[in-house]
Amino acid sequence: MPELPEVETTVAGLNAEVRGKRIVAVWTDYRSSFHATKENIKNPYYFAKFKQVIVGAKILETKRRGKNILINLDNGHTILIHMKMTGHLLIGQYTFNRTTNTWYPTVAHGPLTDPFNRFVHLVFTLSNTKRLAFSDLRKFATVYFFKTKNASNINDLKRLGPDPLTKEFTFAKMQERLLRRANGKIKQVLMNQEIIAGIGNIYSDEMLWRASIHPLSMVKKIPPRALRKLYAAMREVLRKGIDFGGDSDSDYRNIHGERGNFQSKHNAYRRTSKPCSRRGCTGTIRRIVIGGRSAHFCDQHQTHY
Repeated sequence: MPELPEVETTVAGLNAEVRGKRIVAVWTDYRSSFHATKENIKNPYYFAKFKQVIVGAKILETKRRGKNILINLDNGHTILIHMKMTGHLLIGQYTFNRTTNTWYPTVAHGPLTDPFNRFVHLVFTLSNTKRLAFSDLRKFATVYFFKTKNASNINDLKRLGPDPLTKEFTFAKMQERLLRRANGKIKQVLMNQEIIAGIGNIYSDEMLWRASIHPLSMVKKIPPRALRKLYAAMREVLRKGIDFGGDSDSDYRNIHGERGNFQSKHNAYRRTSKPCSRRGCTGTIRRIVIGGRSAHFCDQHQTHY
């Protein structure tokens, strides 16, 4: 699932490419009887309302809140997109094949033709003739709109914890947030979006490896000196993820269809049975399952508190 760095990379790309453009049309083949009464575009009745509200509106800016993309429009509405497991946005020239009811890149070569970019289920046509397409292999994504002024009351936003890269997110703030789940395992607590927003499986593994903390450590037992290392590691790892354009170990691609490079910087995530890369460490990367999610860690230098 795209995490904070991937969403931040996407938002930066959108602001460079679509800010000031009008949405002149929107198409989707998302349809699900499971969503028949729900307020998202997988409900055809809701999509009709969605289309009525957003077509003709100008894109003012795009923001990130946790793992959510917020596209603010000039008509007082905001489009919320959560990319979930396999979703990513793409910008470019696309052609519609009426026979197969599918969209494909107009150019025959280039990043947009990457096989991971071919699962297009939502397309916004923009006033500059480019299209903003959403590729989503497993169709888990969430897309809906709301009145911008009501953002603080939206369930997907109001429950989120603070953003770990803001100036306001001090060490004291991180410590206070983590201690809200004092008896929890640190790996799970880091991924709890109500505690801190934006961290998922990849980056939690990497920051715990860097901070030398075992993923099963109980929050209240981790000493302040180790938490300070975690705070520094958290901000460093997330910024590094952004600097390298996100992690494309799986499906994620940026809006131009290109892979990020953070996967080449992994020290723990998906490095099971490989030697630890920490200088002087003789450990091996192990994998365990915590709360249904994998956790990768060094069996030597990561202390179990």
